[in-house]
Amino acid sequence: MEKSNAKKLLRTSAFFIVPFLIVWIYKITQAPSVEQFNTTIAESAPSGIPAVVNYNFDVKPILSDKCYACHGPDQEALQANLRLDTEAGAFGFAKNLSELPIIKKGDPQGSALIFHINSTDPKTQMPPPDSNLFLTDRQKQILQKWIEQGAPWEGHWAYQTPKKPTPPDAKNNNWVKNPIDHFIAAKLNTMGLQPAPLAEKEIILRRLSFDLIGLPPSIELMDQFLNDTSEDAYEKMVDHLMAQPQFGERMASVWLDVARYADTHGYQDDLERVMWPWRDWVISAFNRNMPYDQFITWQLAGDLLDAPTLEQIVATGFNRNHKITQEGGVIDEEYRVEYVADRAITTSKALMGITVECARCHDHKYDAVSQKDFFSLYGFFNNVDEKGRIEYGETPAPFIKIDHKVVENELPFMHLPDSIPSVELMVMEEVANLRKTYTLKRGVYDAPDQQVDPATPNSILAFGDQYPSNRLGLAQWFFDEKNPLTTRVVVNRFWQQFFGRGIVSTPDDFGNQGARPTHPELLDWLAVTFRVEDQWDIKAFVKRLVTSSTYRQSSKTNFEAVQRDPVNAYLAFYPRQKLPAEMVRDNALATSGLLNSTIGGPSVKPHQPEGLWEETTSGQGLTQYQPDGGVNRYRRSLYTFWKRTVPPPNMITFDASTRDFCTVERQKTSTPLQSLVLLNDPQFFNAAEALAQRINDAGLDNDAQKIQHLFRSITLRMPSAKERELLETYFDQIIENKESDAQNPYIDLALLIYNLDETTQKS
Repeated sequence: MEKSNAKKLLRTSAFFIVPFLIVWIYKITQAPSVEQFNTTIAESAPSGIPAVVNYNFDVKPILSDKCYACHGPDQEALQANLRLDTEAGAFGFAKNLSELPIIKKGDPQGSALIFHINSTDPKTQMPPPDSNLFLTDRQKQILQKWIEQGAPWEGHWAYQTPKKPTPPDAKNNNWVKNPIDHFIAAKLNTMGLQPAPLAEKEIILRRLSFDLIGLPPSIELMDQFLNDTSEDAYEKMVDHLMAQPQFGERMASVWLDVARYADTHGYQDDLERVMWPWRDWVISAFNRNMPYDQFITWQLAGDLLDAPTLEQIVATGFNRNHKITQEGGVIDEEYRVEYVADRAITTSKALMGITVECARCHDHKYDAVSQKDFFSLYGFFNNVDEKGRIEYGETPAPFIKIDHKVVENELPFMHLPDSIPSVELMVMEEVANLRKTYTLKRGVYDAPDQQVDPATPNSILAFGDQYPSNRLGLAQWFFDEKNPLTTRVVVNRFWQQFFGRGIVSTPDDFGNQGARPTHPELLDWLAVTFRVEDQWDIKAFVKRLVTSSTYRQSSKTNFEAVQRDPVNAYLAFYPRQKLPAEMVRDNALATSGLLNSTIGGPSVKPHQPEGLWEETTSGQGLTQYQPDGGVNRYRRSLYTFWKRTVPPPNMITFDASTRDFCTVERQKTSTPLQSLVLLNDPQFFNAAEALAQRINDAGLDNDAQKIQHLFRSITLRMPSAKERELLETYFDQIIENKESDAQNPYIDLALLIYNLDETTQKS
């Protein structure tokens, strides 16, 4: 956009931006902290005392919140030499505390724990008054009832192999559509709440379309759905959308965050790399509905399969998405160690939901993962013949060369433009007995200590002798039917993708300090169903989620539900969510008619502020950003060139990850900068301009019809009478404030509608 147009836009839009700023500032100041969020979840839980008290979900949270500060895993803070986080400590005796055992099974009155939590004497009361901690009557009753019932002790819930529970009975039999709804309705019943009715057809199709293909439905598809009165009209839309090639793009956009995909090496000079052929493979794998176990196995160890195909080797690019340095003067081995550690950490976070990086320098403070465990896991990735520092312009080995003949014969999913003769893609290649693996003192690269073999944490599942000691064996271990984490972690991430928040709200931490599942039985039902019945069929699993009444609920809130469950953890209504950064931009391109829907291929460079790379880059790195011309400017955001040190600014403003490290959950913020992007970024201006031209060319009779058509083109619904009045009033104000040579007034109106919460959210 020309500078003069930009100034006009700022001037003419200024009179309506202030309300947006006020709203966003209010949201920021009212946003709950993490501690407030977790407390709210706990307070919104069902208040009755369970008939059978469960250690993991009823007792352990109390001990963790109220007792572990002095009687937990932190040795430096330990009081009375008493640990309540271990079975030996909880059922033993405490030094100088009492002659009674801490917990005597079946005998609350003979248990020191019960004596001290009921004491009113400041000298013996627990928690002590100066700790500012206290137990509610309900919490005391739970502890007492648990001891009465024999105080059964359990290991950490996430490390127990999931078993498939029977879906509970639900009173809302007319509401439930599949077993998911039984679990949700039953929990709501215990809270005295009812689920919300189904959303209106315009709302649910828009929601479904964004979730399944990452784009809004067309007006034609919306009309088709509205006119279809058959009982299976919604299910037909689900099948239609999942059959579109854009389904693979939508699913891939989430996996790129997990895989820390980028188009540059990162670090200081941040030179360009070629990894997009791997991205093409990911899109294709989702579109072909590759089973999840195969999808992961190929990425972890495709090169180790018997007679691996070139496609299977391409898939291993997953493990080469980490940062790589070209900076002169660095120590080669130091950075090579970083790359191996990155692979171990990424694999753990993505597939186990465990923060093993905490054990790189010392034994994990809260989880049963030792430093030896970390480097044993590290050992699976340590047999790659790679350099820590590469030369400028060098493709880091190992890599494969891909040309048009290879694409035609072996990689039909890949989109190599005619203008590019060939590319070199980094992949994995195992070199047996290349080097030994040691624990590193304090995690330092040049301080080897104890030699270790590739292995996994025994606290989760012992690796044993049944698997080869390489990445293929590791992949087989992940999909062992006894592995407690793999299937729980992935179904939780899918749930988060469609509901905005996982059943476990800490998708990167299923350990002792992570959040407890709001619906543990549902989580295990989903986990076992995905593994056993679905046989890792991703599309079947996704269809089950989106055809549930839980997913199809209205997002309209009611006072009682908000009072009892302020963060909607138990889903009494559908949770409204801000669209991901990619969808905010793609929505504008799609509704304006500008979107270039080409699938796959090299990354592209849409508009970004001039001089940004020059001002933020030094040395021999990428300093010149040349935006693409023509329709490449309007490719989906999935294909936007991703420079790690300077990511696309408009997407970072909308909480996209930087792709420096594995990310399984993005931040969720609302800031005035987001409104400024929507109002002033030339990409959104171009979309508004194109849409305004389409409205003018639509042959409508008057401004009222054009305004209505413009509103529906973006929101996919007709405006109410009150909304029409507001829009027409605002349109008149635009006309009054325009200069004689001003641009099409519908541009400003389109920008306003693109800026609405309804447009940037999934409701």
